[in-house]
Amino acid sequence: MTALVTKHLPLVAGAPDGIEKLRGLILDLAIQGKLVAQDANEETSSKLLAQIDSVKGDFLRKSELARFSSLAGDTTDICKYTLPKTWSWRRLGALGLVGSSSRVHQKDWQTSGVPFYRTREIVQLARNGAVDPELFISEDLYLELTSSGPVPVEGDIMITGVGTIGVPYIVREGERFYFKDASVLIFKNYFRLNSEYLALVFSSPYWDQLIHQESMGTTVHTLTIGRASAIPIPLPPLAEQHRIVAKVDELMALCDRLEADQADAEAAHAQLVQALLGSLTQATDAADFRASWQRLSEHFHTLFTTEASIDALKQTVLQLAVKGRLVDHELAGSETTEVLPPGWTKQLIGDFCSVQGGIQKTPLRRPVSLHFPYLRVANVQRGYIDVAELERYELTHDELAKWRLNSGDLLIVEGNGSENEIGRCAIWQGQVEDCVYQNHLMRVRPKVDEHVHYLALYLNSPEGVGHMKRLAITTSGLFNLSVGKIRSIPVPLPPLGEQHRIVAKVDELRALCDQLKAGLAEARQLHGQLATALVEQAVA
Repeated sequence: MTALVTKHLPLVAGAPDGIEKLRGLILDLAIQGKLVAQDANEETSSKLLAQIDSVKGDFLRKSELARFSSLAGDTTDICKYTLPKTWSWRRLGALGLVGSSSRVHQKDWQTSGVPFYRTREIVQLARNGAVDPELFISEDLYLELTSSGPVPVEGDIMITGVGTIGVPYIVREGERFYFKDASVLIFKNYFRLNSEYLALVFSSPYWDQLIHQESMGTTVHTLTIGRASAIPIPLPPLAEQHRIVAKVDELMALCDRLEADQADAEAAHAQLVQALLGSLTQATDAADFRASWQRLSEHFHTLFTTEASIDALKQTVLQLAVKGRLVDHELAGSETTEVLPPGWTKQLIGDFCSVQGGIQKTPLRRPVSLHFPYLRVANVQRGYIDVAELERYELTHDELAKWRLNSGDLLIVEGNGSENEIGRCAIWQGQVEDCVYQNHLMRVRPKVDEHVHYLALYLNSPEGVGHMKRLAITTSGLFNLSVGKIRSIPVPLPPLGEQHRIVAKVDELRALCDQLKAGLAEARQLHGQLATALVEQAVA
């Protein structure tokens, strides 16, 4: 690898998708002749190509020779970049035979026999080195098909041709399988080129860009025999192919170690953040809380350096808010986490709010009806309501009066069986006139308007979400809230004045968290630009 990238390896590896880009850089350098030194004493690749041309008749049928020779002709028009003097360009179809299989009909699929591979199996083999076959064909059919068509043998390369295209898999010794026509292509490596070097080319950003250029715009990406055969391949001398493969293996192992170290560091960071934030919410008295906050504040800029850590901080802010620890309170020395702050009361939602389910859609409506906008579950997110796309529903005036939303109403997602959706809630701000809501939403309307912002804050806090999940789980394992369950939720309720101060402080701290996130995004973008510039300089 170039000294420039080696010198700045931490910067490149630490950039967004940095290790993935590093892998791509390694492959690009490899197939441009910039990864290992050339040896003037080695035979050039042009001699290797001459040897291939001299024996091609021993391997190819007459019908294949004409196409092979046309692809092996003048290559001056296919040069994609400048190669070392000992290298050559040649189209893939002039280095071996690119082909496919005979058609196997679905009626011939079996549950045992000779494995039958499609794109998904080749991708699994390429990524994992193993696959659990789902489909098979009979031994007799396999012998019939391979007697007149290409048979995968050791050193051949399978290439996916539909969907996830261009993924290579080198056939290993003793493997015996057949493959789906068009879905998988085969490169018959008749002339015993280094299969691992060719697989590096097929895994490189260079290959990926070329095979996708003409497949864009189609419903499903496809790689045809003709297009694959015509792709220019940079070919080094055979001995250099082996050195390149060895060097790439060495550098990819380094990338694996970097990736593992990065994952370990991220996991350790997440555990540290969680432990320090947990010390705040679990503090037993004022002194404990102050000590925990001091530890956190001393390392603030090293702790909150990821989006996940900032999201965790937001959740901690909410948890502290609903425990009365965000504004105006000093905990008594003997106070425990379960004791309410002075002036707070614990009330059921049903004691200070009305709760009503939404309208059930039915296929038949009365003749006298009008169309009105209504909210679905998808419109109600955690903390906001998205009105970009609203459906309309037929209602009578009486129904509109019953289910119309007022500004300041709180909408809660019933769950509809999903743990992720359960209890999601947001305040309706009156964005659309005469709007109603579907039956998988519940409307909570506080008897005192000022309660709604604090209530929304509580229900979206870890404590509120956790309580709703415990209430919602059913005997069948699904999650579902009801009007009755919402009414039964106990809420630690501060005096109105303190509610206002808590909501204001939470809004202020959330805004600071959003600023932290924006700063991270900007720094990440700059980091990525620097890493990209280094990578581009390395392959220039």
